[in-house]
Amino acid sequence: MPLIAKKIRIGYALVLLSVAAPIWLLTEAIAPKIVQAYTTRVDLAIDRLPEENYETLLRRAENAARAAAQRSFDQDILVTDVSIFVSVQNQGAIAPVLELAVSRQQWRNRPDPQRWARYFKTARSLLLMKDNLPPNVAPGSAPQAK
Repeated sequence: MPLIAKKIRIGYALVLLSVAAPIWLLTEAIAPKIVQAYTTRVDLAIDRLPEENYETLLRRAENAARAAAQRSFDQDILVTDVSIFVSVQNQGAIAPVLELAVSRQQWRNRPDPQRWARYFKTARSLLLMKDNLPPNVAPGSAPQAK
């Protein structure tokens, strides 16, 4: 009797495997795979160069953000969104100047950092950057000729 019970168990296992394996293969072929997309966050810090005005500094920050966004999308195909913060250091003061938040589709359609960037208005004053005006000239007034 034990020999027959052993053969029945083996037969039962073979029937289960012959039914389960095709069902599993069918569900794997039909059902879409789960894709895990995510956002990458990059923090960049740049130093102000001597004699650099704020507008030039912003252009450098935009270029750095553009390169970081492109690099993030190129390095990982699962990244769907990037968020890049660019901070600037000037004479010991550090402040964020812009945030670039863009999806892969938006970037593919228009890879322009000025389009997707959000600028922080108070960055200029936090960085202690004044307008590059000669001394004794008030903003909005013309220098007086001597």
